Amino acid sequence: MKLINEALTYDDVLLVPQYSDIESRKEVSIDNSLSEDILLNLPIISAPMDTVTGHEMAIAMSTMGGLGIIHRYNSIAAQKKEVERAFDQGISVVGAAVGVTEDFEQRACVLFDAGAKVICIDVAHGHHLLVERAIKTLKDIFGDKAHIMAGNIATPEGYKTLANWGADSIRCNVGGGSICSTRIQTGHGMPGLQTIIDCAKHKRSKTKIIADGGIRNSGDMVKALAAGADFVMIGSLLAGTDQSPGELIYNKSGTRDKVYRGMASKEAQFDWRGKYSSNEGISTTIPHKGNAKNVLESLKNGIKSGLSYSGCRNIIELQENALFVRQTSSGLAESHTHILGIR
Repeated sequence: MKLINEALTYDDVLLVPQYSDIESRKEVSIDNSLSEDILLNLPIISAPMDTVTGHEMAIAMSTMGGLGIIHRYNSIAAQKKEVERAFDQGISVVGAAVGVTEDFEQRACVLFDAGAKVICIDVAHGHHLLVERAIKTLKDIFGDKAHIMAGNIATPEGYKTLANWGADSIRCNVGGGSICSTRIQTGHGMPGLQTIIDCAKHKRSKTKIIADGGIRNSGDMVKALAAGADFVMIGSLLAGTDQSPGELIYNKSGTRDKVYRGMASKEAQFDWRGKYSSNEGISTTIPHKGNAKNVLESLKNGIKSGLSYSGCRNIIELQENALFVRQTSSGLAESHTHILGIR
């Protein structure tokens, strides 16, 4: 047994405001390159979940400058159709997810031919033999023609290992998602921000870090980017929007909901493969949020404002100059709007 140091997550820290000569958010650029030929104007990627990213979300993400990863929890033919429906709309780039067993090689080839130039190896525990085989297999097939995203990992050892195997970008965080119960069910995981801080110490210029899980607002995004992430991946923030898959649920009260569920939940596993093995997620409903573009626009503005508070005009400057401070539980309470609690 080994005991490692204390680990931090997003609520444990704040960024220190610094001198700024930025007079308008228009001066701030949040562009970032996923690869030499894939530039995203918005450093946000939608998660490959069946209640988050289908073709409509992929189109919305691309339109706003981000990237959508179309989920894999269907047949090859159905996923291919989703990719084609997105790619035929003329969007600049679309991604698609595959697993690590059975048909993953065939699925990846079909998706690539359909227009997906980002192939995401999508498993819960990415620091694994099967992921090594999948990365090396897909790199042998596609070379540099496809961007291979892989994960999830929670440690710098995981990041370095997947980078050595050939991953072009790596999803960093285990168990931090809003509908993920991996840490409760298995006792394993790492606080999300600490994973980014640790992995960034070993960052390679051609192997991008994607902060995936535990991102609840634009402030968390700014913290993740400042800590060394190149992009953030989100699920719950986009779930419940017009573009997320699934039908609207009309309530007697007149409100409307949509289903949002973890892919390791019983419900998702039963729908996907008719059985479930581990139960590391939940299924719930969340209020309808309207157009995803409005959500993304708000997040974009929040990120740009965040950079300006550190006096930074781009993500690289933020990572070079950001200052973090620990906050107490009282500081966290003070950070939230708290007038409603005063009576």
